[in-house]
Amino acid sequence: MTKTSTCIYHLLVLSWYTFLNYYISQEGKDEVKSKILANGARWKYMTLLNLLKNRTAGFDIYQPGSFRQLLQTIFYGVTCLDDVLKRTKGRKDIKFLTAFRDLLFTTLAFPVSTFVFLAFWALFLYNRDLIYPKVLDTVIPVWLNHAMHTFIFPITLAEFILRPHSYPSKKTGLTLLAAASIAYISRILWLYFETATWVYPVFAKLSPVGLAAFFSLSYVFITSIYLLGEKLNHWKWGDMRQPRKKRK
Repeated sequence: MTKTSTCIYHLLVLSWYTFLNYYISQEGKDEVKSKILANGARWKYMTLLNLLKNRTAGFDIYQPGSFRQLLQTIFYGVTCLDDVLKRTKGRKDIKFLTAFRDLLFTTLAFPVSTFVFLAFWALFLYNRDLIYPKVLDTVIPVWLNHAMHTFIFPITLAEFILRPHSYPSKKTGLTLLAAASIAYISRILWLYFETATWVYPVFAKLSPVGLAAFFSLSYVFITSIYLLGEKLNHWKWGDMRQPRKKRK
């Protein structure tokens, strides 16, 4: 049976991400700060699902409210439902939900959150203008920046400590991760062709070959994070890979 403390933790995290999504959606209504872009541009940030644009001192200011935020909200919503049903129905009756929870965490929630945390702060410390220009500090509260780019990592990492997760086969896991990466990159390119604006300043400084190299290395990096997660899970809980179906 799922521990009560674990259930409470998941409920608190779900409430936190729900609040963030609500706060960001309300920020989008601020006429001074934002003007929602057309052509679906509000969905273009990996770390943000809302994109608020305003002109300040000649800069395009983007306020994100996050793809990752929404992803985490969905994951913890599924996790809380799994917690409740396990306490009322038992493990056998909700195998599908538990499998979906694990698939969501292992292939998307953990790799994406860790990638955002590491990539954002690496670029920020190297040259913040490549990822988060200083002018954004006048628009986005400091606590919100850390909520989106810092706290995501320890919150996600805690999942490895609280409970084991069954990893799919490497073929399945990496295929799903590749599909998500291709969809995201396609969205970035489509929005550039539609708006003539790159989602992050760093992209504007790269040649087509440089962009291809950047996206390729990013995929290698996020794949490494996926494999690291599998190792961490095995180190803490032993072999939790999903059993292969026997061929008849």
